[in-house]
Amino acid sequence: MGLLGQLVTLPLAPVRTAVWAARRVAEKAEAEYYDPAPVMARLAELERRLTAGEIDEETFDREEDLLIDRLEEIDRYRRGGP
Repeated sequence: MGLLGQLVTLPLAPVRTAVWAARRVAEKAEAEYYDPAPVMARLAELERRLTAGEIDEETFDREEDLLIDRLEEIDRYRRGGP
């Protein structure tokens, strides 16, 4: 964009900055949401709780299924699937 174009669109600079910032925040939030590390940590903690006798097998199975579903969702997203 030339100097004239920049001068004409100068009043829109705050809007462009806000849009840029919103995109960066959305990208960061998406990266965190689709990070498998916290899910893996929760799986490890769940197994620890089962081994320690803090939860029963039924609770473990139910929560493990949810976490595995989440990992599958993350995998689909990373592969570009639905």
